[in-house]
Amino acid sequence: MNGTTSAQNSLRVAVIADSDTRWKWGALTARRIAEGHADAKLSGFLLRGRATPTPRQLSEVGAELSAPREVTGAEFLGIAGREPYDVIVLALVGGSVQALLHGLAGLWPRPERRPVLVTGYVGVVYEKLADGLLLRHGADVVLANSPYDARRFRDVYEGVGADASAVTLAALPFLGGEPYAGVADAVVFAAQPSVPERRADRAYLLRRLVQHARLHPGREVVLKLRSKPGEHTTHVEELPYQRLVRDLDAPPNLRLAYGHMGEVLDRTGLLVTVSSTAALESLHRGIPTAILTDLGVREPLGNHHFLGSGCLTSWDRLDEGHRPQASEEWLREHGVVFGPDPYEEVRSRIAALLSGPRLPPVQPYYTSATATGYLPGILARHRLDESPPAEVSGLRRVVRDAVRDAARGAYRHGVQRVAPVIRRMGEL
Repeated sequence: MNGTTSAQNSLRVAVIADSDTRWKWGALTARRIAEGHADAKLSGFLLRGRATPTPRQLSEVGAELSAPREVTGAEFLGIAGREPYDVIVLALVGGSVQALLHGLAGLWPRPERRPVLVTGYVGVVYEKLADGLLLRHGADVVLANSPYDARRFRDVYEGVGADASAVTLAALPFLGGEPYAGVADAVVFAAQPSVPERRADRAYLLRRLVQHARLHPGREVVLKLRSKPGEHTTHVEELPYQRLVRDLDAPPNLRLAYGHMGEVLDRTGLLVTVSSTAALESLHRGIPTAILTDLGVREPLGNHHFLGSGCLTSWDRLDEGHRPQASEEWLREHGVVFGPDPYEEVRSRIAALLSGPRLPPVQPYYTSATATGYLPGILARHRLDESPPAEVSGLRRVVRDAVRDAARGAYRHGVQRVAPVIRRMGEL
């Protein structure tokens, strides 16, 4: 690598993400890593795909990072091989992390100076624990958002005989905001794109929200939505609440809200959700937070993660005025409350890795020997066997970019709009 360590030069951090939520996590994580480096240089990239966020979604992150550049995996590898980054934050789904780890391993096949590779999770890890973790193995730092997660992560790695030293305790980088003062009274339901999935379940939750608004006409009731129609999220939302609410006669004190979750929480007196990461933001501020049990406490819903938190409750109890009281022990164990600098260990580990003359080669757990029937498909989906495109100029570049944008738009339209309609027709 042609770069220098942060001790010799300003820290250079690159973030590559593939959706709105992972951009939020990656960009804010990069800023946490760069704390203490007044002249740090942060660069952002979006991995091209169906969930590429809009400018509005990017603006809500609040990371003060310049607009990211959209790239393919192969293009990013070309950039990483040329630019002297000290740290690369892989804010991606597990398969994409694995593919890029193998691509980056090819850039530095021997011990040498290279970037420190950091990855992790954007929120609650409630499913595919082993799968997701092993796809992330090979990064120098795998961030755990809580002591609970750190133990689970190490158990998975050690359970397959893999090195667990990369697991590093941190916290979700977007936890913050003013503590709840007990003044705000708005009831906010934090909707999720894919939980629950069934139309009947989503309609039920919406009916209960409308009912709560009618029972309390003097209270502001808010349906907080992740994205506007046509925007892309981490998960495909086949049945947006915006459409379902049209079928209901909503009272005037119920309104829809978009925008930064932190700004909505500023006026929230009760946060209600099935299992949204917004619950952690709410709990961190001390806002009463309700995790609904109406559809059961089940792994596919993710609300089982909150067992022991004291937050599990039902719409019936909330209608009667119940306000859950969270367990302080649970909050500590699950990284909702923490010390003054939850990223101190992360920065110390990165500094130690950068201080040496060189780093070992990137060594993911999955190789052609350990995952012969799994790994090739992951790499093929990311087309990392292709070389980065050669530089073109003038008219060729304009035509190429126009064709690429049109194809990308058609692909996203098919995934977001056409495919869900076909699936719903098949269920009739």
